[in-house]
Amino acid sequence: MAYQAPKGTRDVLPEESYRWQYIEGLIRDITKKYGLLEARTPVFEHTELFLRGVGKTTDIVQKEMYTFLDKGERSITLKPEGTAGIVRLFVEHNLYGEAQPTKMYYLNNPVFRYERPQAGRLREHHQFGVEIFGAPRPSADAECIAIVLELLERVGLSGLAVRLNSIGCPNCRPKYQQALRAYLKDNYDALCETCKTRYELNPLRILDCKTPACQALLASAPVIGDFLCDDCRSHMEELQALLTLMNIRYEITPTLVRGLDYYTKTVFEVFSDRIGSQGAICGGGRYDGLVQELGGPPCPGVGFGLGMERLLLLMQESGVEVPRPRRYDLYLAGLGCEAGRFAFGLAQGLRQLGLCAETDHVGRSAKAQLKYADKAGARYVLVIGDDELQKREAVLKDLRGGESKSIALNAAAVYQAITQEEE
Repeated sequence: MAYQAPKGTRDVLPEESYRWQYIEGLIRDITKKYGLLEARTPVFEHTELFLRGVGKTTDIVQKEMYTFLDKGERSITLKPEGTAGIVRLFVEHNLYGEAQPTKMYYLNNPVFRYERPQAGRLREHHQFGVEIFGAPRPSADAECIAIVLELLERVGLSGLAVRLNSIGCPNCRPKYQQALRAYLKDNYDALCETCKTRYELNPLRILDCKTPACQALLASAPVIGDFLCDDCRSHMEELQALLTLMNIRYEITPTLVRGLDYYTKTVFEVFSDRIGSQGAICGGGRYDGLVQELGGPPCPGVGFGLGMERLLLLMQESGVEVPRPRRYDLYLAGLGCEAGRFAFGLAQGLRQLGLCAETDHVGRSAKAQLKYADKAGARYVLVIGDDELQKREAVLKDLRGGESKSIALNAAAVYQAITQEEE
């Protein structure tokens, strides 16, 4: 039987992993500048964490979670998003007792959602995310947006935009929900079946519906911005002022609500029209009630999640080339048993000095070894045979420039010759 990866998953092949590593390096560089520290949470959590944190009425909980009973009859779920686990970590380890804000990020966080696989969205995908706790001011929201945009600019993307909205707070949101229900009441039968359920449980989610009939009904719907309390309105105005200060282009999108129940006040997306109808690369916002909902004290929070596969796809669609690292500095071609053994030992010595070196492990001929060295991307090649062993001297050839020179057959001499050429 020929095995294949499960539907909705994808292998990262050795020859393409450098693309991931390139982005990871940029992320670590950017997050360091903002004082963010990395956090890592388990791949699975107790199901109740997501029922309370993400929301029982969300599509994630109702349709997409991978949930099972373990051998102790406990309900376990492969994490469908990153924030709930980070909040659990924040509460469980009493990080709220430290000086705030607490600023964290996660990288290549595996996320599992049972949905129809599509461009840049798989059943198992990976996320980079930032979470900032204990910072109620809109400057934390602006900082999250700035981090995303810096990453996207540094990978070579342009022409991106930010969608921005406020979905209010528990003080003002109920008034808007009431107004939205009243507006939709006479057209209830025209709603899709999913939105009929949302009408009673969480009418804001109707704003996120992609069904043409529901979108048409919402064309003249009340706008949540007209119902914001003074605190939410002030927060939104200050955030816009900060984005303008940073020359960040944004657009107010009154129907933007995101797909998770824990959001309050700010919600945002960074989007592109180059990856189909689901053009959002990154989404996030503020979740000021989530820490308390999951057992901690009142503590504000804000963050975002960015799909790594989606980002890589957009880079490919945009023609962004990731610098391919050189795999080997030097290939040592040993001709014969004794020369092969010597080449192996010399390669080990050069690795200890910091060079990327390779030698023959297959038993190739001299011609085949040279061909392999070129295919493997080695910058230099050193051919070692009986004559070279006797003289303790060999010819170092530059496969890129074509120059050759004789050098002594010891690690220090070879290292010096290569590093001097590189300078």
